[in-house]
Amino acid sequence: MNDHDGPTPGNLVATVRAVLPSLTPAAQAIARLILEDPAMVARSTITEFSAVSGTSEATIVRTARALGFAGYSQLRFALAAAVAREEPERLVPGDLGPDDPLTDVIAKVTRAESEALADTAAQLNPDRLGTVVEAMVAARRVDVYGVGASGVVAVDMAQKLMRIGRPGHAFADAHLALTSAALMGQGDVAVGVSCTGETPDVIAPMQLAHKGGATTVAITNNPRSSLAELADHVLVSAGRETAFRPGALASRISQLLIVDCIFVGIAQRTFETSQAAVRATRSALDDYMADTRRRNK
Repeated sequence: MNDHDGPTPGNLVATVRAVLPSLTPAAQAIARLILEDPAMVARSTITEFSAVSGTSEATIVRTARALGFAGYSQLRFALAAAVAREEPERLVPGDLGPDDPLTDVIAKVTRAESEALADTAAQLNPDRLGTVVEAMVAARRVDVYGVGASGVVAVDMAQKLMRIGRPGHAFADAHLALTSAALMGQGDVAVGVSCTGETPDVIAPMQLAHKGGATTVAITNNPRSSLAELADHVLVSAGRETAFRPGALASRISQLLIVDCIFVGIAQRTFETSQAAVRATRSALDDYMADTRRRNK
């Protein structure tokens, strides 16, 4: 991965969630305490936090560095700022339970998805996004790889590009993805979409496209993943998965936010041709619908 920003109070919680899967078991225990009770961690000295977490002070320092801080003191200051800026319930979202009434389901799902969007926006670096947009504007073609819920996002990106006359294709089948990636080279852009960043059907074509010289872009929750390491540019989405909130919910919503921002950026930079393409595609659809209605009368 060639570009990475340190966390700020506005995106600290999202950063902790993002790197959680890549941490050691001991560091994961520390990170979970940060997510569960950030105010407690902000109040605790390293000795006190060591006792609460059951981990060594050295492990706490290493975890703080893994999160992008020079040490535990800097992590505490950032947590204190985050707690001061946000309501406690914003920092500790409630998980859905099997017996929750539907009123709670609506509230918690809405909150989870709203938080995913806010956390993604806080992490989305405008300069990095602009670099990705410029690469896609200049690209000979853009191929997008994703499976499952991320496959839906890949198709959405390709559909949006097609709507404004840009060369974009989505691949969910591993064989077709590899066939596509084998033909990519300089001037092409390969986009890998994966919540975990460890999906083999996404990593394999991205490796091939990278080897061929294509510009590689990762959209992932995990900036320390194998997919992120393959990418020239990493756009970090947010939204944690639980038993009742799998990747098809908050993570997918945050990935779609990134896709929408890319799409709008491209449309802005290619305004005349994009507008002409939108008019042409809208006219084709309108003509088809009018013809269908006439035949059905």
